[in-house]
Amino acid sequence: MTFSIFEGQESNQIIFQFKANSPAVKFKLTGETDGIFMIGGDGLLYCTKALDRETRAVHHLQLAALDSQGNVVEGPVPITIEVKDINDNRPTFLQSKYEGSVRQNSRPGKPFMYVNATDLDDPNTLNGQLFYQIVIQLPLVNNVMYFQINNKTGAISLTQEGSQELDPARNSFYNLVVSVKDMGGQNENSFSHTTSVDITVRENIWKAPEQVEITENSTEPHPIKITQHLFYATAKDESGKLLAYPVEVHVKVVDINDNPPICPATTVFEVQENEIVGSSIGYLSASDMDEANTVNSILKYKLVDQSPKVPSDGLFLIEEYEGKVQLGKRSLRKQDNPQYNLTVEVADKDFQTLCFVQVHVIDINDQIPIFKVSDYGNMTLPEDTAIGSTILVIEATDADEPFTGSSKILYKIVEGDPEGRLEVVTDPQTNAGYVTIKQALDFEAQPVANIVFKAENPEPLVSGVSYNASSYASFRLTVTDVNEAPVFSQRIFQAKVSEDAAVGTRLGNVTARDPEGLAMRYSLSGDKRGWLKIDSVTGEIFSAAPLDRETESLYRVRVVATEIGGSALSSVADFHLALTDVNDNPPRLAKEYTGLFFCHPLSAAESLTFEVTDDDQQSLWRSQFTFALGRESLKNDWQVSKINGTHARLSTKHTRFEEGVYEIPILLSDEGKPPMQGTVSLSVTFCQCVEGSCFRQAGSHDGIPTVGMAVGILLTTLLVIAGILAVVFYRMKKDEGKGNVENPQSPEAKPLRS
Repeated sequence: MTFSIFEGQESNQIIFQFKANSPAVKFKLTGETDGIFMIGGDGLLYCTKALDRETRAVHHLQLAALDSQGNVVEGPVPITIEVKDINDNRPTFLQSKYEGSVRQNSRPGKPFMYVNATDLDDPNTLNGQLFYQIVIQLPLVNNVMYFQINNKTGAISLTQEGSQELDPARNSFYNLVVSVKDMGGQNENSFSHTTSVDITVRENIWKAPEQVEITENSTEPHPIKITQHLFYATAKDESGKLLAYPVEVHVKVVDINDNPPICPATTVFEVQENEIVGSSIGYLSASDMDEANTVNSILKYKLVDQSPKVPSDGLFLIEEYEGKVQLGKRSLRKQDNPQYNLTVEVADKDFQTLCFVQVHVIDINDQIPIFKVSDYGNMTLPEDTAIGSTILVIEATDADEPFTGSSKILYKIVEGDPEGRLEVVTDPQTNAGYVTIKQALDFEAQPVANIVFKAENPEPLVSGVSYNASSYASFRLTVTDVNEAPVFSQRIFQAKVSEDAAVGTRLGNVTARDPEGLAMRYSLSGDKRGWLKIDSVTGEIFSAAPLDRETESLYRVRVVATEIGGSALSSVADFHLALTDVNDNPPRLAKEYTGLFFCHPLSAAESLTFEVTDDDQQSLWRSQFTFALGRESLKNDWQVSKINGTHARLSTKHTRFEEGVYEIPILLSDEGKPPMQGTVSLSVTFCQCVEGSCFRQAGSHDGIPTVGMAVGILLTTLLVIAGILAVVFYRMKKDEGKGNVENPQSPEAKPLRS
């Protein structure tokens, strides 16, 4: 007999009462009692203290009935006590602190380190299922998480933002606090534990290589490895501007066979004892890290050992290239041997690896699952019931050998759920089926569902046995309405228009619907430039102001749909407006040209180069600008010649220039439709040169006075100051005399004034 008892329960719990026939007068219990299990004279089997699954998960006992002389009159019979797990152990990280490093611009989602925790509870139950998460990131820049963790494996990797923004020059160190919870992290009573993770950000080493030198006429063995980068060959003019499209040069690293085949952990198959010769038992899947679909990664399988060789060797075959394991000689019988261990050699052209396979012989599947209840009644749920919620537990039983594919039960929904909103998950220990919500319920789409379940086995039934009505059950699900926010037909709406579109031009429209059928109004959010307006009823979007591609080429706003009435719920979608270019900017100098000079006197004609651009969208592959002198009168002294579409040369036509500064206007035109023109000025100085630099005496510089002029200005300034002082002293003297005549009294007798 087999009994299942939860660990941690109170002592003196009665398990079962055994009875024996005369002349038995007492019982004897032996085996793995651990001082816990006792049996009374009345045949009551009980435990004296709480069980602990982590100490012993299964107790194997033997029970015998004795007569008054102590002789065995019945038994012994085997008794198995399975200790069922409860969540009584806290998960624990293997380290209190972890350290790792990551390169900037590493691929998002690719793990660069792991954290690991253990839990002594049963890993096959929810109690031992661990859930990892990052609870703190320091520093947290702009509330953006740069790191993420796989909540099942503890693998830490970069987020998309982390891949793009991490920079050791700004911050080379981050600290994470990572927590682990049991119960899959989905229960408020889960136990948890935390650890600290220090991460160093290292500089990206994926950079352009240094110059590669290869000796001509080299006698070294070829091919010569240069690098593993992708090269671009470009053609540029003397100023560095591209003259043609870059040409990609790919360097392929040729694979060699330097990796052996890799086996998975021990592969376990099940086979029924009545299956015929040639039946497929399963596939062994090995891998090889060398280049796929080459001779280096083609694998061959070979069965090299079978243990035990009972009733004979060669009971199994393996397909040479597919790795399919089959029955080779005869059907198997569990009474001959319940398990076989196979050793398989997996080889590429240079390496061999041994893989291991276990084949369990199981009872024939001649019993169908039978539901305990055929009708689970009615259930009513609101349509906003959380995804993942368990709404019903169903259960069927199967009399085949426990814990095999013949008795394992899989539940399927065969009627009433065409959209796949529900799913049934089987508990591997109890065969109970947990009906959960897989996709959101929808009152508007299906207010009532008549659900039909089917219970079946993963192993095929034996010939002559088939599923019948006992393997089916049903229940009725009623979904109640909940007021829901409007739903947009798409997450991002896009439109394209020329930047010179007239104010009021229709640019596009957005559409949303309210699940309850309520009317809606549309509005815009984030229209920071005031370029757009929206019809609140139809969702049509129009231009509300002149557009400018040079200010913003892709304009992003958010559209809000709000239901009218009800709870005034709203939802949001994005509207992206791409502006196409029109030629509305005149050409200009690409930079400020100052300090241009020629050494005087000229010994030959001189020239200088300048670059032109404009703010419209440019193409590198065609000429863009034309150049000309801005005044006819300059043509005898100067000329402008075009170098390419963006550069031109200003040249003197003779050497007879005087010292001084010359302002040369240049007329620029582009090739747009319509073409735009602009006039710029280049200031060129002719001056004496000292060691290649312009040198001019102060007296000869425009705007700077000569020495004589400076002395004259200084004397004039002094005379003006002297005149002002003389006038001031004269007025002061005159005022003093006037005061003595009008006021003969002493100062003490002078009346006060307010």
